[in-house]
Amino acid sequence: MKIIIFSTAYYPYIGGAEVAVKEITDRIVSAEFEMITVRLKKSDAREEQIGKIKVYRLGFGLGRIDKFLFPFRAANLANKLHKEKKYDIIWSIMASFSGFAALFFKKKNLDVKFLLTLQEGDDLGKIERKVWLARFWFKQIFTKADYIQCISNYLAQWARKMGAVCPVEVVPNGANFQFSIFNFQTIPNDTIFNFKKQLGITNNEKVILTTSRLVKKNGLADLVEAVALCVMRYALCVTLVICGTGVELNNLKSKIKNLKLENRVKFVGFVPLLELSGYYAAADVFCRPSLSEGLGNSFLEAMAAEVPVVATPVGGIPDFLEDGKTGWFCKVRDPQSIAEKIQYILDEKNKDEVEWVVKNAKELVEKKYNWDNIAIQMNNIFNKLTN
Repeated sequence: MKIIIFSTAYYPYIGGAEVAVKEITDRIVSAEFEMITVRLKKSDAREEQIGKIKVYRLGFGLGRIDKFLFPFRAANLANKLHKEKKYDIIWSIMASFSGFAALFFKKKNLDVKFLLTLQEGDDLGKIERKVWLARFWFKQIFTKADYIQCISNYLAQWARKMGAVCPVEVVPNGANFQFSIFNFQTIPNDTIFNFKKQLGITNNEKVILTTSRLVKKNGLADLVEAVALCVMRYALCVTLVICGTGVELNNLKSKIKNLKLENRVKFVGFVPLLELSGYYAAADVFCRPSLSEGLGNSFLEAMAAEVPVVATPVGGIPDFLEDGKTGWFCKVRDPQSIAEKIQYILDEKNKDEVEWVVKNAKELVEKKYNWDNIAIQMNNIFNKLTN
């Protein structure tokens, strides 16, 4: 089975979609994988092997310009490669530039099956508004697909709304279980104390953790305001630790300064996945009050790491978070609601309930969001398409 993947980005640029592709392809032995992606920087290799995928990068390393040209260049290269390699499946990661590339290829190669994966995390209305000039072609990404795999029921509903007539199946992303190899609750206190000390956090401070791209859709401005309420209204001794980078960094720093929270918020920048365990071990609450979310790998990882989670009921989050059972919902764009949930979790009176919720959450993630099981489900889809 030969599969060519179209993706707007791939390693070393890492998001939920990129992690999913690598975790899945590394586990499937019955297929050969190649990928065409955008050369986002001039330092990116034009061709290389990453795991089980032979990667071709197209472009001059100019970013946005190369993304706009990618559908045409990628379809053209795939047509040339197909003459020699005879692909069985084209697999588009998201209905974006890669979706257009797959559509253009499919129109010339009707015998090759087209699998569309939906991993979109941005507001779907905003996505539709962005492509309004190309809406006719954008809808064809959904209508010409032979199979659509979505990471949440929210995205499955969108696929049908956009006119999909093929099978639509929900196969979620997984969590990184290196976080749950050991019990976080049994880590020696001095280990956590030393880690907090390195961050400039005293041992009596409670840690609110978020691992997020610093973009508006992740609601971090609301979280910062909620921390101010935790400190001023509820007299909580808390510190917010933000792992991630993004375009909202300066705006967030300005808000923090205006709220006089400089000593209550720590920006630690991008943290590699395998180095996040120390942050999870030190965390008392994980919170990302998203405005939109396709699924949310970070929530699943926090749940696997036994950290109580506060989230908004948007997008794919309700697939795994049940209020009061596997986490807590706060209202969207509502710092007061966020602060109330944080205060509730940190209140010693609720300790037994919090521990019960954390246990439920970890069991759910280990059962349903396991990459081995997800790879089996994806392999079944590949087999359905080729058979």
